[in-house]
Amino acid sequence: MNSNINEMLAKYTITNAEEEKNAVKEIIQEIVLCGLSRSGFFNKAAFYGGTALRIFYGLDRFSEDLDFSLLKKNPDFDLSSYFPTVQKEINSFGLNMEIITKEKTTDSPIKSAFIKGNSKEHILLFNPNSSNINLINKNESIKIKFEVDIDPPENASFETKYQLLPSPYEVQLYDMTSLFAGKIHAVLCRAWKNRIKGRDLYDYIFYLSRKSHVNMEHLKARLIESKVLRDRELFNIDILKEMLCSRFDSIDYSSAKEDVMSFINDKQSLDLWNPDFFKKITNSLS
Repeated sequence: MNSNINEMLAKYTITNAEEEKNAVKEIIQEIVLCGLSRSGFFNKAAFYGGTALRIFYGLDRFSEDLDFSLLKKNPDFDLSSYFPTVQKEINSFGLNMEIITKEKTTDSPIKSAFIKGNSKEHILLFNPNSSNINLINKNESIKIKFEVDIDPPENASFETKYQLLPSPYEVQLYDMTSLFAGKIHAVLCRAWKNRIKGRDLYDYIFYLSRKSHVNMEHLKARLIESKVLRDRELFNIDILKEMLCSRFDSIDYSSAKEDVMSFINDKQSLDLWNPDFFKKITNSLS
């Protein structure tokens, strides 16, 4: 195995099969990012979401997907045009994975694809001495989804970041304030009835712990797009705090905890989750 991959794998403390699978997935995510960078993808798109937060800002939880947004609307954007360079990058590390375009069944501004390969094969490739290999089904797949929003909300701000492993590459991504705006939008809007992704709440705490500010203009654009706000409606930090506190009163916290449990190590931190906790920490929002 490539020495750079060995160096990346050495950063993980692996105690079970699930942690080993997640480590392999995370390293493959970065190989895909490297391939996208070399394809010129980031001249037109930016990286955002939980995986961007993990790789570039130190979020301490596993994140499954790679999420991107075009810098400006382009309904004719061809995601598949970048696949040959990404495939070449994947193959250069000895990985036996294929890129599969997900065909849209509904009218959506999101274009999707999957990177797919056999779990057991790639764990053995990364770690021939794995003690967990017999616990993994021989037909189980590693699947990494990546999505591109081709009609992005306005007023995001961006920055350029660099990674040295698995090979030096450059990524354009949402800056911290715009990432936080996207996460608050998810807390407010990404739910069915009172069920919310616990991962969104976990990330919300992470942003507050880093004293991150919110890109209010980008958040407003997202809320208008979701029909939560009207175009000329007053929106400021105090109104946002009221919206969040109202949301925290309606959440099914048992369901939220269950959602995030398998993605984090410090499960005891979830004991604090209740409406009062989230409303109190929201006071620091700025």
